[in-house]
Amino acid sequence: MTPEPVNLLELEERAAEVLDPLARDYYRSGAGAELTLARNRDAFADISLLPRVLVDVDEIDLATSALGTELPHPVAVAPTAFHRLADPEGEIATARGTQESGALMCLSSLSNTPMEEVAGAADKCLRWFQLYVFRDREVTRDLVARAEASGYRAIVLTVDAPILGRRERDVRNEFELPPGLTIASVPEGDVDAPHGESGLAAYFASMLDATLDWDDLEWLVQATSLPIAVKGVHRPDDAERAVEAGVAGVIVSNHGGRQLDTVPATIEILPAIAEAVAGRADVMLDGGVRRGTDVVKALALGACAVFIGRPVLWALALNGSDGVRDAIQMLVAETREAMTLCGAPSISELGPDLLA
Repeated sequence: MTPEPVNLLELEERAAEVLDPLARDYYRSGAGAELTLARNRDAFADISLLPRVLVDVDEIDLATSALGTELPHPVAVAPTAFHRLADPEGEIATARGTQESGALMCLSSLSNTPMEEVAGAADKCLRWFQLYVFRDREVTRDLVARAEASGYRAIVLTVDAPILGRRERDVRNEFELPPGLTIASVPEGDVDAPHGESGLAAYFASMLDATLDWDDLEWLVQATSLPIAVKGVHRPDDAERAVEAGVAGVIVSNHGGRQLDTVPATIEILPAIAEAVAGRADVMLDGGVRRGTDVVKALALGACAVFIGRPVLWALALNGSDGVRDAIQMLVAETREAMTLCGAPSISELGPDLLA
């Protein structure tokens, strides 16, 4: 009998054996030569921990908060598309597993399941909604209004995807959604591949609004009572401008290495962005988080929470909602262990003095 995975990295190896090759490559792919994809992981290894000793760590408090949402631990589920490529229940299974783990889930605009169905199936799951801005602004307004009505607690605006980064695996595979699957929350949700192209890249080019600018961010802040976070920030000056526009949070993200290749790893640019924000908004991170020590390093450098994307998809493909729950709990347990061994009994005790 093959032993059960004992860390998130092993989940990917196992899931690759059961996923359809088109889905596997879609989930795995990064932009260009995939240098940033690899750097997101490698950069964590370049940071060393300097633990304190003789600290009372009999009890560890993992509680944190982000955008006004109180969280029992700092591990959240990133917005990723097309969960029904991994499991027939798709985002519903992800939401149920996330709910059982106590984590926050950010649902993608590119979900295969309508946002209302996800909310109804896991009504106690802490939920945010990730937003792309469509050329048809009525579609965008409708998405925001429906998220408010369905109990989503925040809007996460993705700002690093005016077009889709060139993902060569998807081009080679002519990626498209199989029959019966669509982008479920929008009127025109079919993703079909032109010959020799990625269907998702073609969808972005035709449906999403590449004119998105700072005026649109200010409009969104005014258009909803929900807190807004911007996802995909790489630069301190952009983070400062976003805060001045009224956002409640900044997510340091390079889209999992899937947009512009050769940008830095997110953990490398986190400190400067956290310094620029200076406590005026919540700072979060995604990209390459696979170990509890990664979580501790991100929190020590200024994040209040971290998001995981691909590991959730691997877990979903292997064991549905139970797999998602177990994967999150695995990372939370590693985080608790790392904090214990660092001499940090609470999130507030994590700072740059723990890093070398």
